Amino acid sequence: MLNFLLTLLYTRQDIMGADQYGEFSLVFAYFMLFNVILSYGMETAFFRFFHKKEDKDEVINTSAWSLAGSSTLFLGLGFLFQYQIAAITGISLQVLRLVLWILFFDALVVIPFAWLRARERPIRYAVIKVLNVVINIGLNIFFLAYLKEGAQEYALLQKIYVPDFQVGYIFIANLIASLSSLVLMAPFYLKVQFRFNKDLWKRMLRYAFPVLIAGLAFAVNEAFDRIMMDYLLPQDTAKEQIGFYSACYKLAVFMTLFSTAFRLGVEPFFFSHAEKKDAKAIYAQITKYFSIFGALILISIIVFADVLKVIFIRSEIYWQAMDIVPLILLANLFLGIYYNLSVWYKVTDRTKFGAYISVIAAVVTIVVNLILIPSLGYYGAAISTLAAYGSMMLLSFWWGQKYYPIPYDLKRIVGYIALSVGFSVISFYGFRGNYVVGIGLLIIFLAIIYVGEKDQLLKIIRE
Repeated sequence: MLNFLLTLLYTRQDIMGADQYGEFSLVFAYFMLFNVILSYGMETAFFRFFHKKEDKDEVINTSAWSLAGSSTLFLGLGFLFQYQIAAITGISLQVLRLVLWILFFDALVVIPFAWLRARERPIRYAVIKVLNVVINIGLNIFFLAYLKEGAQEYALLQKIYVPDFQVGYIFIANLIASLSSLVLMAPFYLKVQFRFNKDLWKRMLRYAFPVLIAGLAFAVNEAFDRIMMDYLLPQDTAKEQIGFYSACYKLAVFMTLFSTAFRLGVEPFFFSHAEKKDAKAIYAQITKYFSIFGALILISIIVFADVLKVIFIRSEIYWQAMDIVPLILLANLFLGIYYNLSVWYKVTDRTKFGAYISVIAAVVTIVVNLILIPSLGYYGAAISTLAAYGSMMLLSFWWGQKYYPIPYDLKRIVGYIALSVGFSVISFYGFRGNYVVGIGLLIIFLAIIYVGEKDQLLKIIRE
């Protein structure tokens, strides 16, 4: 959420233009792809083997040294082939070098952060994560809002000020923040022993490989639309269109925040409860209430979308892409439900199905983008995101009920989501800006939830 506030800074016309914001978003799309490659599913493998194996130290040592070695190799190869990578991606050498170091530092903290989650140390986890964001925000504000003026008064600031280097400064801030997280997690590496279990590593890799494929495909679903827009739209407007799209896409952060926070907490929970007799009933109940709260977030953001755009997207030039917001919100709700549904292939060690699902969705993303972006621009990219995440949700449910049937309350889950979507359509497309109607629909939706779930919620609270 704090990171989302940077949109306030990036969308100010006196800070950077829409084309520069589009360039930053494009670099970040590549950044997301390589982040997945560098972790190669080892985080999920760590959770599985940490809860499964008696010698937890072996899991910690092996996974930590695996990522440390692969990250160091990546950094060396990245700098060796930096000119070729820059030519292929269109990223400037200065920015590329910063990104290589950021990816390296971020990869080194994957297992330490997973270790905190597995040991249920949420306070330390949250403090370090939030501190990372605070440092990032503070440096962004300094570099983008104050450095230019300060360079005119102070000789020291003159030495570090580079004109038209806004995108570079964003990644310098990111680099310092990532390095700070690594420093704070350094005590973890002081505890890690120089032991490496080769047989365990091979088993972890076999488990992690489908997760890597799934993660890579997910990164394609999440970020490849920007890359394809850069190739499919006219070069004189592509970066600007990516900027419009990326700014309005940010309004889905409230749904993303809910889904991500939930996933971070529920993934270790799924593994730790997998052997319990009532595990399936618990998973079903979790999914139902996730869907209810997600549906509530969907209609709430839609009703107040035009208020939020004024607060968070400072330049009106970006508002032309607001029509993508309902599609992106619904897509992220589907993605959150998919996270819940994916429990079946993780606890049964059928991670290959996660790869199948994500690859199919990636194909949907690429095909729909190829068809729609040339004619619909960023709206086509939004449709492809909805199609991809919708297909992931449906495929996971279908395969899950075949191999690990869970008694989901489909009637209520589908009913609440359909009602939320219907009310959102009425509010956004029929009565946009009419807050009497919008808030009235929101109150009706809340009343229906209360009537439908009152007894169950009171029972949960009592227990």
